[in-house]
Amino acid sequence: MKQSIILAALAALVLAGTQSQAADEKLIAAAKTEGKVVVYSITSRISKAAEAFQKKYGIKVEASNLKDGELIEKISKEVGGGIAGADFVIAQDSGRVYGQLIATNYLVNYVPDSMKTVIPKEFQNPLVFQYINKVFMFNNDKTKTPVVKNVWELTQPKWKGLIQFKDPKLEGVNANFLTMITSPEWAAKLDKAYTDLYGKKLVLTTKNAGYEWIKLYFGNGLVLGNSDTTIAENIGIKGQSATTVGLAVYSKTRFDVKKNLALMAMPDVKPFSGFIYPAFTMLTKNAAHPNAAKLFIEYLLTPEGFSPWAVDVGSYSSNPSIPVDPDDSPVSFWMTRLVPESPKFIFENRAEVEEFVNNIAY
Repeated sequence: MKQSIILAALAALVLAGTQSQAADEKLIAAAKTEGKVVVYSITSRISKAAEAFQKKYGIKVEASNLKDGELIEKISKEVGGGIAGADFVIAQDSGRVYGQLIATNYLVNYVPDSMKTVIPKEFQNPLVFQYINKVFMFNNDKTKTPVVKNVWELTQPKWKGLIQFKDPKLEGVNANFLTMITSPEWAAKLDKAYTDLYGKKLVLTTKNAGYEWIKLYFGNGLVLGNSDTTIAENIGIKGQSATTVGLAVYSKTRFDVKKNLALMAMPDVKPFSGFIYPAFTMLTKNAAHPNAAKLFIEYLLTPEGFSPWAVDVGSYSSNPSIPVDPDDSPVSFWMTRLVPESPKFIFENRAEVEEFVNNIAY
């Protein structure tokens, strides 16, 4: 009896595998019939992935690299106007994507069957393609020991004019970070961090500890840059008279060797060492080549498809089976140290935070 049950179970597994394989073959056939796929992406590395996908499946790829705001506006106009354009997107700036593209049903979530038990549930809706992080860094020419242990130290006079941050008007994710730290959760963490540092209660002159930190952070001679690359280079130049600090994309630490910089990340600052944000991949509602788009999305979530992004630190696939750079730590490490995004909170609160920042910074 037991043997017959085991044989039946094995047969079921074989059948399930056969059905899955058949479904994959069916998708591939349908995708090839469509002949091409159109993708809008906020990452230029899509061109390398597109070339490999086209070679693998013989399906033509039309890939456009756009800034996050340009992508959102383009999808809004095209899908909202019933105009054929992208079949799927890789988009960041989660608050605007949520409010302008997801809530309006211009984008449709799709998780390949092969990834439903691989990608963590919390990364599946909207489907995360990639996580990117921005981390506090310092010039380690004079010392290899992190120069800051608590973010409130960055509001002290000794750091006046020595901190750099990308202008939040130029990149949505920086504005999202500022918005997130005004949330009840992060404001409470900042309040505690202040007490931990000074041994006394924070006296508020603003709405909460998040707003208070922003006010003091910007008010301490914060230098606003126009790119993370420039910020990393400015911080890392050797021979500076004073140690400088910045909040920039972690992947820029690769410049330490490439450009002979003295650049070191600080991953253990309290209550956060920076922030982490997602790039979503989703179908458009009016995709002209939906099967090719589904096949490409599935491909991007595999080690082969993600390979153009896997060559540096600071790039993390939502598929945890894809290893990170040997010099990096997994996304689970960073999630406990960085401020993540809540698309709904950002969409509902960013305008208020932006107005506050405008009044104190410009």
